[in-house]
Amino acid sequence: MSKDILIVDDEPDIRNLVAEILTDEGNTCRTAATGEKALEEISLRQPNLLILDVWLGDPKYDGLKILELIKQTNPDLPIVMISGHGTVETAVSAIKLGAYDFIEKPFKTERLLLVVSRALEAANLRRENHYLKEEASPSEMRGKSPLLQGIRKTIEKVGPTNSRIFLAGPAGVGKELAAREIHAKSKRAAGPFLIFYCKSDCENSIEEQLFGVEATATTQRKLGLLELAHGGSLFLEEITELSLDVQAKLVRFLHEQTFKRVGGTQKVVVDIRIMAGSKYDVKAAIEAESFREDLYYRLNVITLQLPSLKEHLEDIPDLVSYFIERLSRQAGVPKRQFSESTLALMKTYDWPGNINELRNVVERALILSPAANDTLVSPDELPPELRGGDISSLAAQNAPDFLSMTLREAREYFEREYLLAQVQKFAGNISRTASFVGMERSALHRKLRQLQVERKRSEG
Repeated sequence: MSKDILIVDDEPDIRNLVAEILTDEGNTCRTAATGEKALEEISLRQPNLLILDVWLGDPKYDGLKILELIKQTNPDLPIVMISGHGTVETAVSAIKLGAYDFIEKPFKTERLLLVVSRALEAANLRRENHYLKEEASPSEMRGKSPLLQGIRKTIEKVGPTNSRIFLAGPAGVGKELAAREIHAKSKRAAGPFLIFYCKSDCENSIEEQLFGVEATATTQRKLGLLELAHGGSLFLEEITELSLDVQAKLVRFLHEQTFKRVGGTQKVVVDIRIMAGSKYDVKAAIEAESFREDLYYRLNVITLQLPSLKEHLEDIPDLVSYFIERLSRQAGVPKRQFSESTLALMKTYDWPGNINELRNVVERALILSPAANDTLVSPDELPPELRGGDISSLAAQNAPDFLSMTLREAREYFEREYLLAQVQKFAGNISRTASFVGMERSALHRKLRQLQVERKRSEG
């Protein structure tokens, strides 16, 4: 895969030679003659590797100073230093400041390619290690709302116990994340945390994945998730999707703490904590006889009800900041901030897809937006379902002569045009308009009547 490499040297012959060598190896190369230009290039897009000359002919931005500045803001960027006047002291200083390696001019092509290859490989290993650690450890549930604070307190209490927990709530509210946090707070935190999504078109596959398959004369033994989770926790997502036959076997396991692999006769004893979750009304499923009541009560020692996003809209800024950090790192795109008006508009939306939908909106803004070079994400960059209708601007050519108006008349004119624009933006939805402008719904109704704003009312 092609790598983006930035070459910084004040000698054009050296810049071009290094660029030609690395381009011939399938890389994409950028060049800069000064430290200032190098910083500018890095701010536009962080390269995969930086090759930096020690002496750039600028005392303010010499190579070592540039190295120090970059490592303060881009500590994971691999940097290879080059110099025609190198000394042991210079090389040691560069390594101490964070350089990967030091090459003296003139250098052989093989030496350059070897150091570049190793530097890229080391950076890739660091990235993978960081990603694995991040994925292995649960992310904290973001938000400061009273609802989330209450959930955290519950997790703090139930985590250290060995009780089975049922996580309820609509799709996309973070049931898996809550299960991860419960596991992290438990005495099993050092053990495995496994997740199994219970919906499948093949009942045999579900049974084999959970309970494993015993060895035969022609096949090897296959361990199931119940066995692999020994000493840790297993989260059964969408538990109501299990067939009644598998539910019966799961009830037996919860009662005895033992099970038999598919095709086996020997009982397997495991020590695991089971957590289950569902977006459906479990009691309705029990009444419809599609879900076993005894299984529900064995799983439902403690219920943790997770709220939909529209119940804690005040947490949107914290969630957006978290997704910006995570997605910009994963996708390799520049970080952007959401403007206050954009966040305010997002707080007026119902979010039927909950946190998963919010994550997709943030990812869309970071990757797909035509204004990705801008720092702030504006309301116009949100998907149409969040923006509402087209915004009617307060056109200057239609404005009256304010100098001939009293303060009261000017204020009424502005309020009328402003509220009309907001009502149109939200396609006549008074509830969303009131939420966005910071008014009570009834107060907005009174103000609209007072200002005699004509509008098409749509509460949809």
